[in-house]
Amino acid sequence: MARKIQFQESVYTYQIDFNRHVSNIVYIQWMEIGRLKLLEAVGMPVHKIEEKGFAPILIETQIRYKRPLFLGDTVDIRVWLSEINQLHAWMEFSFHNPDGELTARGRQRGLFIDLKSQRPMRLNEEQLSTFQPFVKQEK
Repeated sequence: MARKIQFQESVYTYQIDFNRHVSNIVYIQWMEIGRLKLLEAVGMPVHKIEEKGFAPILIETQIRYKRPLFLGDTVDIRVWLSEINQLHAWMEFSFHNPDGELTARGRQRGLFIDLKSQRPMRLNEEQLSTFQPFVKQEK
């Protein structure tokens, strides 16, 4: 069974839009937190890989909103990989309200770049294998 990163975030006043629910940009911020937590879990925290000359970047983000989140809610966020190869990976995200209901699903495609050339970098087999415990094929 694939591992998932799971964490919770609180909803604050500055995250609320004019409709009185969580602004769409906040989901992007939560996805960034999840992505960093995933990298830490596989032993590739950004500050360490930067020292080795490479860094993660995003090339695509998708979000589908199902239900709103409101001020005072605590959101449960889950992150896993649906696909990874030497060049890029798809990260999947689910967001749940305090009742456990799905409020949004998101996904991001990312890759690593060489910091000197700013070109995509291929993961070697050892690096690729560190992500495998987090890969879950969706059915």
